[in-house]
Formats: sequence, C-alpha cells, structure tokens
Amino acid sequence: MRRRSLLVTGALGLSLGASGAAAAQPTVSALPRRTLVFPRDHGAHPELRTEWWYVTGHARSGAGAGAREFGFQVTFFRSRVDATQGMGSAFAAKQLIFAHAAVTDVQGRKLWHDQRIARQGFGVAEASLSDGALKLRDWSLARSPADNAWQARVNGGNFALDLRFEPTQPLLLQGDQGLSRKGPEPAQASYYYSLPQLATQGRLTLKGQRFDVAGLAWLDHEWSEALLHPEAVGWDWIGMNLFDGSALTAFRLRDKAGQTVWDGGSLRAPAGDVYAFSRGEVTFSPQRWWKSPLSQATYPVEWIVRTPADFYTVRPLLDNQELDSRASTGAIYWEGLCDLFDSNGRPAGRGYLEMTGYAQPLRL
Repeated sequence: MRRRSLLVTGALGLSLGASGAAAAQPTVSALPRRTLVFPRDHGAHPELRTEWWYVTGHARSGAGAGAREFGFQVTFFRSRVDATQGMGSAFAAKQLIFAHAAVTDVQGRKLWHDQRIARQGFGVAEASLSDGALKLRDWSLARSPADNAWQARVNGGNFALDLRFEPTQPLLLQGDQGLSRKGPEPAQASYYYSLPQLATQGRLTLKGQRFDVAGLAWLDHEWSEALLHPEAVGWDWIGMNLFDGSALTAFRLRDKAGQTVWDGGSLRAPAGDVYAFSRGEVTFSPQRWWKSPLSQATYPVEWIVRTPADFYTVRPLLDNQELDSRASTGAIYWEGLCDLFDSNGRPAGRGYLEMTGYAQPLRL
C-alpha cells in the first residue's frame, strides 16, 4: 500500500473544514503498467506526488544475559507541492523532503524518535534521480553501486544510527510486477518494491552509549500520484522477515467503522516463489488494545492476521511505540517492532507493524 502518502498531510497543505472533511481533490488517472528499471528506479520520481524510502529492522548487541535488543526505523519522504510548480524562483518549495527515525530500546522499555523537514535544494535536502541517494541535513540513506548495499546515517536528539544493509535475496516487486493496488478504484495504486531479509551491521548510539549491532532489516520504496479512497481513515500494515527466509507483507485500509476497504500483501518463499494476495485474502483481527497517554488514542497492538499462508499472531515487544510527527508530517501514528507467531504458537519471524488513523482520521 501503503501508508506513507497519508503521513505527509501536515506539510502538504491538507485542507480540512470545520467538519473534518477533506477539501476536494483533483481527478487522478490510473498509473500505467511499466517495467521498473534499476538502478534508476531506486531514485526519486518527482513527476509523482508522493514517495518514500522506508527501512525498518531489529538488531542485537552482545550475547547472553548482557545482550541488548533494538528496533529501528529510518524513513525519507519526498512530496511534490503542486501550488509551486509554475514558480520560477529557485527558492520555491517545489519538492519537500521529510525524514523520520526511531529506535526501540527493548530492555529499556522506551521509544526514541526524531524528525526533519526541508525544501529540496541548496545542498540541504536532496533526492537523486538516478539512484537511491537521500540527504536531509546530516541525515542520509544511500545505495552503494559497488556492492548494492544501503547505508543509513542519522543523528537524532538522543540517539544515532550508522547502519549498513546488505541484500541477501533478490528485489521483491509488490503487487502485479511492481504495480500495487491500494483501493477499489484503478487510480488508487502505486509503484512498489521491497528488499526484505537485509543483513544489517553497524553502530547504534543511545544517550551517548555506543553499541555495535547486527540483525535483519526490510526496505520499502514506493511512489504514487494516487489519493486515498474517500472511505478510508487509516491502515494496518506488517512487513515481516520470517526465520525460514520468507518475506511476509500484509495490509488493510480501514473505514471509520473499522471495516476493511481494501487488503493485500504477498509472501515470498525462501526459494523465491512469490504469491501475491488477492483482495479478501487478508484479515486483521485485533486481540489486545493499548491506550496512549500522549494522544489518548487506543491502538490494537496485538493481532491475528489471516493470510493464504497461515494464521499469524503479531505481538509487540513494547506497547508504547507511538510516534508524534506533528512537527513535520502532521500525523500521530503507531509503528513498532513486533514478533510473529505461526498458527501453532511457534516463533515465526520478526518485523514491523504500522497503524495509522487511530489518533485522528487521515485524509488527503
């Protein structure tokens, strides 16, 4: 799907009336089918309205009783500002670059989060057109052409990340060869690929304490012109690296009554076979709820997710993984490290769960 097109509402001129209804939006045509070409399509696509590069993962430092476990998230967004496209000034904010980063300290039972925003240009914020290379002040996410590995460098308020992500599997095209439907209308679609099972190594710093870490990560890159279906107020999404080498994606868009507007996802087996889920094949059933002391939103932090592959239980390592990004994208959402269990209750994998639209309805 997913997700990120809604998280840029705050800085993209979202217009809400007193009733909370979104202002009228222009008609958007369906995206054409096309063959994704790399390394070009690792880069930015400024002709489309919304784009994001999104890395999540888990890492461990040390062994035995003294081991420390962490979750991490690094996301860069690029958004086209339609109202400024005709301006001739180099200072016109034609493209905005946002970035979010977070660390879940499992043993410390705390989430750390930071954010950035700037207009593209002047060496401050950049998104390459030829390859995956993002920069926002002293934050960066870039792919090395020499070995195809990605590197993230983030200096947050109380944490820092310097992590390298090395592919262990081929790139995964989501949906129909990279064209992923997001709703019942053909225009509700995006170009979307993933890099699961990324071998991760590097350094994580938390309140001045440095940890050499290793683990697994997942990278998504998605770009779209589409609008969210008018009945949808948010989504639930998981991206899970399974212990047997499989990669599981599952999502649904919800309406205000909590009913599914659209669902989908995929499972890639260790041998490389991909099964793309059809509409109606994914069901999210909440099992346990948590109320945020910050936003007062109530999130279903534990789920049973039914897919054609299995019935999975998704369980967070920490309930409070809510992110307040109102200083950049204008949204409050839940995004955190979770364990995955199969239908027999056995540990099956680990990855990230994201939930939006619980603190407030999100509309473009």
